[in-house]
Amino acid sequence: MVSSLVGAAAAQPALPDGEKSLVAVTRDGQRTRIGAVTFRPAAGGKAAFRVQMDHAVMKDHFLSMREFKCLPAAQEVSCFVPYPYANPATVSAGDWAWLEHNLMFFYKLPADFGARLWNGIIFKFAQTGGALVGTPQAIDLNRIGSPPDDLSQPPYGPMERDDFAPGARWIRELRIE
Repeated sequence: MVSSLVGAAAAQPALPDGEKSLVAVTRDGQRTRIGAVTFRPAAGGKAAFRVQMDHAVMKDHFLSMREFKCLPAAQEVSCFVPYPYANPATVSAGDWAWLEHNLMFFYKLPADFGARLWNGIIFKFAQTGGALVGTPQAIDLNRIGSPPDDLSQPPYGPMERDDFAPGARWIRELRIE
């Protein structure tokens, strides 16, 4: 019995530790470092994290009376939306929900005026080798226009997300490596 428990614990992938690059991989195969995520061990087998966007890469866009940091492209502009409410900012093996909520975006065409919050993107992360790889899913960012009833639970669960068709978004994956 003890050996099977040790084997199960050993099978869990290690949580990230230290500063990792946040890389956007676009439809044309380009990789752009858009920031960093710093992880540190936390209580209960979790890791705390902090997201830092690279302001030299993410350009300022004033949309709908608010400033956003955006990754511009001729095909689609992707704008970072910081999660606006207090949250634990922790992850555990296989549970990346708060990290996903701290890396939300919306997309718009370059000619579009204003922020289109119903065009929200959340990246569903999975550990692949030594990296975390996030694939885009559709969300309506208007949902977080007011605080959720329970601040301890991420508001975008599986029922509030929809998969995009492969290649539908300019940023086809976010990588933390």
